[in-house]
Amino acid sequence: DVVEEVAKLHGVCIQPIPLKRLDVVTGKSEIIDVPCGATLDSKCPPCAKRNKQLRKAQCREGWHLDTEPAITPDQANDEQRWLVEFRADYQAQRDAAEKAGDTTELDAIITGLDEEINAAGMRGNVLGRTTAKRSRSTKRRQDAPDLPKRKMTSTTLGRTFHGTDGKTYRPSLFVTLTLPSYGKVRDGVPIDPDTYDYRRAARDALHFSKLVDRFVQNLRRVAGYDVQYFAAVEPQKRLAPHLHMAIRGTLPRAEVKQIAAATYHQVWWPCADEVVFEGEHMPVWQDGTGYLNPATGEVLPTWGQALDTLDEDAEPLHVIRFGEQVDAQGVLAGTPDADQCIRYLSKYLTKSIGDALDGGQAQQQHAARMLDALRYEPCSPTCPNWLRYGIQPKDAKPGMRPGRCRGKAHKPEHLGYAGRRILVSRKWSNKTLAEHKQDRRTWVMEALGQADEPTDPHRYVWRPVPVGDANVPPLAVRLLRSVHERQRWRAHLRELEARAAGQDLSAIEDTGRAA
Repeated sequence: DVVEEVAKLHGVCIQPIPLKRLDVVTGKSEIIDVPCGATLDSKCPPCAKRNKQLRKAQCREGWHLDTEPAITPDQANDEQRWLVEFRADYQAQRDAAEKAGDTTELDAIITGLDEEINAAGMRGNVLGRTTAKRSRSTKRRQDAPDLPKRKMTSTTLGRTFHGTDGKTYRPSLFVTLTLPSYGKVRDGVPIDPDTYDYRRAARDALHFSKLVDRFVQNLRRVAGYDVQYFAAVEPQKRLAPHLHMAIRGTLPRAEVKQIAAATYHQVWWPCADEVVFEGEHMPVWQDGTGYLNPATGEVLPTWGQALDTLDEDAEPLHVIRFGEQVDAQGVLAGTPDADQCIRYLSKYLTKSIGDALDGGQAQQQHAARMLDALRYEPCSPTCPNWLRYGIQPKDAKPGMRPGRCRGKAHKPEHLGYAGRRILVSRKWSNKTLAEHKQDRRTWVMEALGQADEPTDPHRYVWRPVPVGDANVPPLAVRLLRSVHERQRWRAHLRELEARAAGQDLSAIEDTGRAA
């Protein structure tokens, strides 16, 4: 325990992953401890802190850009071309085998090839969309206000303003969006739990990420340019997710509030309000057929069949909207307000949504009631909870049972929200997260006086180390070695800083004598 505490103080990962690295040039093999890369304090505080600092740097660099980011994909290399050509040969073999009626073996090979293609640095899927996309009318709801729409311009920077002092200002926005009320609360706890709308709160949490997507779409239509954003989803004390968003460029506050009021997301899923199966009366699985009604033996409708029953007159399962509380602040680059907003954005990045609990009994009970509401609520088309409502989940398989979904949304630490905690638009900082990491590494290497030369990616082969490998030292020994290495680096860095400070002082004294 003491070793772990010392490791935390020195910023050393306390859950390092041992990997075997083979140098194909020299033939030397060694075991290297790789940081676990955890993003939550509950798993590894040092790694979570590093990720938090990385995100803060990413937010700061992209928020007030004054030049257009240039994002151009790299040209395909020889390896990527060869993989696609190899994939084409197997596609032809699969097409021939499909006529014979057996493609199982080739499908497995093609799946592995597609994974290799993505690992080689190519995005997306080789075949693209292979199934027809379901579409519904895009006509806006009658209870949603209309929004103005401006002609789109090819920019991501927003407007500039010229002050009377001759300076040019390029302000940006910091926006906070919340969900509506589900009942009166005091200190984050419902005053009357019996009247608190837990079902609506659960469904809003499940589909909150889709509502954020709709807000961004509407924001860009109204703004008239390709708005870029850095957003963080955080828990309120009442356990509902809400959004903090740094937006490059500015709009009038009235328009931001108008956009939030007009934004909604409709969940076009089958009805999940009437319980069909519960207790021991559950659908049974039959190989080759799917799930059956245990009383009648009838096959339950599949996910696709259930969607087919939703005609144009059908009502959505759920409609999610933002609440009335919308805050929009103008922010200028380099001001204390900008730094404060960045700190606020990253405040809860290392905490799970469930960590918002202050430990009080009342809030613990509130969280338990929220989890009860989420337990049988379908979180996705593949959720086993659909069986409770007489529908086979998408890609159904044996062993499914309502109330036992392993999805992220049903876990206590997420409380319904299964989306990403950090949302960053593609043209935010003109860098990937890996490039931001490289910037930090380059700074450290330069400070230590060492060349940061890129290594040949094909020189090393990495392999996992089996559990119980005798060549892996005990964790405490590995942590002690890492702490020593970190101390050596810091001592060297302090020495360089002291040397640089002495040189600066000498230069100042020389300037004074010359004057």
